[in-house]
Amino acid sequence: MPTHNRPLNSDKLVLATHNAGKLREIAELLAPYGIDVVSAGDLGLPEPVEDGDSFAANARIKALAAAKGSGYPALSDDSGLAVVALNGDPGIYSARWAGPTKDFSLAMTSVEQALAAAAAKGDSNRAAYFICALCLAWPDGSTEVFEGRVDGTIVHPARGNQGFGYDPIFQAEGESITFGEMDPARKHSMSHRARAFALLVEQKFKA
Repeated sequence: MPTHNRPLNSDKLVLATHNAGKLREIAELLAPYGIDVVSAGDLGLPEPVEDGDSFAANARIKALAAAKGSGYPALSDDSGLAVVALNGDPGIYSARWAGPTKDFSLAMTSVEQALAAAAAKGDSNRAAYFICALCLAWPDGSTEVFEGRVDGTIVHPARGNQGFGYDPIFQAEGESITFGEMDPARKHSMSHRARAFALLVEQKFKA
C-alpha cells in the first residue's frame, strides 16, 4: 500500500540489489545522512522475479522483497531507456535487450535497427528518455516511489566509453555530447537517477 511522507525512522537501510557497485554508489550518497546501508545480496536474500508492467512496479517488487526479508526499510531502483518511435521500448526490458551476457553493444545495435525500420515506415522521430523509479519500502508493506526522468535524443553511431548501458547513444536535451562521452560527475548531477534520488533526499533525509 503506497504511503506519503512517512518517516524513515531507521538508521539502517537495505539496498535491494546484488550489485556491489550500486551498493557502493548509494551508500556514498546516503553517508552524509547517517544511514547505514547493506545490500540484499550481503544478507543472502534471493532476487525476486521482476514481472511488473512499469519501472515503478518492478522497483516496488524488489524493495518489498528486501524489506520483508530483512525486517528493515529497503530501497530499490528500476530504470531504463524508452524510445518514443519504438512505443517506449526497450523500456522495462532495457536489460533484456542486451541478452543473457548483458552485451549492450548488441542492445544499442538493436535500437538503431528498430529506429531504421521505423524511419522506413515514415517515423523518423529519435526522441528518447531515461527514467528511474526509486522505491522505499517498509516491512509492513507500505511503499513510496520517487521518479526521475531526463529527455534526449538517440544518436548514431555510439559515442564515448564512459558510463554504461545505453549511455553512448543517448544525448540529453541541451547537450552536445552523449552520456557516454560525459564526465561521470557531470552525468550523475543531471541523470534520471540523480533526479529521483534528489526527491528521495528532500523528503526523507533533510531536516
